[in-house]
Amino acid sequence: MRFRVILVRHGETRYNKAKLLQGQGVDEPLSEFGSKQAKAAGQALSKIKFSHVFSSDLQRAKQTASAILSENICGHKLQINCDPKLRERKYGIVEGKPLSELRALAKAAGQRCPAFTPPGAETVDEVQARAKEFFNYLCNDLMQHAEKVNTVPDCIDAVAEYSEDLHSSFKHLNSADSSSCNINNSISHKAEDIIATVLIVSHGGFMLQWVSYFVKDLKCPLPLCFDQSKAFSVCPNAGISSFVVTFDQIAVSSPQIICDYLYDCSHLEDIGV
Repeated sequence: MRFRVILVRHGETRYNKAKLLQGQGVDEPLSEFGSKQAKAAGQALSKIKFSHVFSSDLQRAKQTASAILSENICGHKLQINCDPKLRERKYGIVEGKPLSELRALAKAAGQRCPAFTPPGAETVDEVQARAKEFFNYLCNDLMQHAEKVNTVPDCIDAVAEYSEDLHSSFKHLNSADSSSCNINNSISHKAEDIIATVLIVSHGGFMLQWVSYFVKDLKCPLPLCFDQSKAFSVCPNAGISSFVVTFDQIAVSSPQIICDYLYDCSHLEDIGV
């Protein structure tokens, strides 16, 4: 069984722009510029026929997911499933405060971000456990659905119908780190192989641990054109990543992961990013 995950970070908020930590305690909406970013991400993904849509239940993520679907050719048919497991990392006493304050606390403790855990915050291991829990839930849910119908899920249109759309949607996208990397050439599997395409909208700190889990634990290779040193940095607002997941009933806990592209932001160039 093989499916694709499109992972998107929410658009910018006022707190992002001011470099203030939001975490889970500050439920800030998108700024005007963040709404433009979310719309641009939606336009870049407008021809992808998603089978499932998941979002953090914080409003900056929900608003981004809604904007993406509003630009999508089949978005009106889809429901956004909000899941608290996709929330940003909880930052405890530094939520609502400058990022510089977190770094100062980490330095005083002889540690570095993001490994440092301020009082009242989640550890990075706890955030990664949330990411792993959600991913396992997603794999099991898709497998059970496929078994029930003994074919592709009911909510997915004929795969052949969107085969060309999947590739053309990324026709003009280039790697965020190398203009010589062609996204079309980096797509790892033809659409005929994909039984589901899942959109997930989340947050920078959460996504950092998601990518770390994929790369370090599940040995997911990154595209050769991607600057490998940026794999464990925070995804820019409205950045897009794509992964193809392959697993079977015997080895659900050890899927094979391929990254088509990571933290792509080329769709934001026309709005000043």
